[in-house]
Amino acid sequence: MSVTDHSTRRTDSPKAQSRDTTPIAAVRANAFTIPTDAPEADGTFEWHATTLIVVEIDAGGCTGIGYTYTDACAAALIRETLAPELLHGDAGCLRALTQRLWRRVRNIGRAGIAATAISAVDCALWDLQAKIAGLPLVRLLGGPVREAVPVYGSGGFTIYSREQLRAQFERWVGENGCRAVKMKVGSEPARDPERVACARAAIGDATALFVDANGALSVKSALDCAHRFAECDVTWFEEPVSSDDLAGLHAVRRRAPPAMDIAAGEYAYTPDDFRRLLEARAVDVMQADASRCGGVSGFLEAAALCDAWHIPLSAHCAPALHLHVAAAAPGLRHVEWFHDHVRIEAMLFDGAPVARDGVIWPDLSRPGCGLEFKHRDAQRFAV
Repeated sequence: MSVTDHSTRRTDSPKAQSRDTTPIAAVRANAFTIPTDAPEADGTFEWHATTLIVVEIDAGGCTGIGYTYTDACAAALIRETLAPELLHGDAGCLRALTQRLWRRVRNIGRAGIAATAISAVDCALWDLQAKIAGLPLVRLLGGPVREAVPVYGSGGFTIYSREQLRAQFERWVGENGCRAVKMKVGSEPARDPERVACARAAIGDATALFVDANGALSVKSALDCAHRFAECDVTWFEEPVSSDDLAGLHAVRRRAPPAMDIAAGEYAYTPDDFRRLLEARAVDVMQADASRCGGVSGFLEAAALCDAWHIPLSAHCAPALHLHVAAAAPGLRHVEWFHDHVRIEAMLFDGAPVARDGVIWPDLSRPGCGLEFKHRDAQRFAV
């Protein structure tokens, strides 16, 4: 039986609903492209704008919000392919709804655009459930495990001048109290030791320094860089080689300086992707991104896998989206305070967190994820 044939046999029409259900009345998805405040680049890519996909789901007199950072085509995928699988379904049956979405994209392919689209929908469903219950999301998730969530400043783009790099890092340490900062490397490996030394001078000895190559290097080049970076007390090397190269990640991890953690996982879209990284013993710290890995549901699955393997977890980017699930997840080390996403979330979401003393914390007085989308402010960026 085809997916289309199966969908026509559902019995969750409004007439079939019992009085105890909360039928989904509407699903909306829109794309917004926001220019960066300056050119940005990492070890493999340069960009001048970031696209935000916002999903809103109505049920029970409430509206759940979720979002992801991906291509604008994800909005059409949500509206035309995923939304029909949700309409009139019971908002309280979140697991059943998300399973339906994953089955629907079987022939499209789960990774990439489909996973980011489902992630935004899943986050909106969790936000909706919490709002219907009148609870902050972290309470619905059984938390908080921690009242405040540590963050580390992230940016330091390869295209930045030394002055831009220094100013950004000094702001994170001085104004936000970040106890760690991360910079991009890998586009010009020969220049990176000098750039890393500049960053270390800007933040002093008390702040941890991380680097991220975004998979730009070979194993040998990554190991050479790792030992050079260790001279500046770099304690985190993210994606030194491609995350697709599990053997390469394992080789770098095995031979890197002992005090340097190897991190990856931001391109894990399903629990299978996280499992493969763990089985290959490819990372010291796993990264999971709720805007890519299946939303809140996928992030919790990644957290459970990391707990089973005794590997710490770090949330990748989108700090406002991660705040509540990060506060509820045991084994979490920190959330990435990524420059571009922090700026966008402050512009377009009421309730976006502000980092102070190196932490952010959920507002327990607000239901759901505590965010409200600023439609009027976002309209000028609409795609």
